[in-house]
Amino acid sequence: MKADEPAMARLMALAQGGDRQAYSALLTACAAWLKRYFCRRVAPSSLDDLVQETLLALHRKLSSYDPARPFLPWLAAIARYRWVDHLRLIYRAEMVELDRDLPDHGDHEQLAARLSLERLFAHLPAGQARAIELVKIRGLSIAEASTACGQSEPLVKTNIHRGLKKLMMLIEEAE
Repeated sequence: MKADEPAMARLMALAQGGDRQAYSALLTACAAWLKRYFCRRVAPSSLDDLVQETLLALHRKLSSYDPARPFLPWLAAIARYRWVDHLRLIYRAEMVELDRDLPDHGDHEQLAARLSLERLFAHLPAGQARAIELVKIRGLSIAEASTACGQSEPLVKTNIHRGLKKLMMLIEEAE
């Protein structure tokens, strides 16, 4: 079966009704879609884990899906949040100093993710990149980020929203 919007929405509605076969088919279709979604966003070694984490999140949020709304944007939103959480974990695990030489201790995945993110941030105004870095990656609150970067709280929120929107456009254009 082709995993398109109407088919996946129909499978989701059936899965919400308790149809196990539809749920199994939905998970298979979602896994394939998620692999395509994440393949340019994460290192290959993280791909399967991130797909599984996203499928678990989909399972937990199964009852929150509204069958009157499109399915793929709902799934993409869950995937985007899992991706941001994944990036946050990488950066919190160990802040890698970007030297001219590659690190000797095998943190190539973290380095690659950091370099990819910095390349994306280069396309954003400094205020947007800083707000996203502080709130979405370092985990500061809006108020803390406002103090740290000297922007008002509404401006921090606006910069995050606009910056993430532009990053998603850049990523989708690259695909």
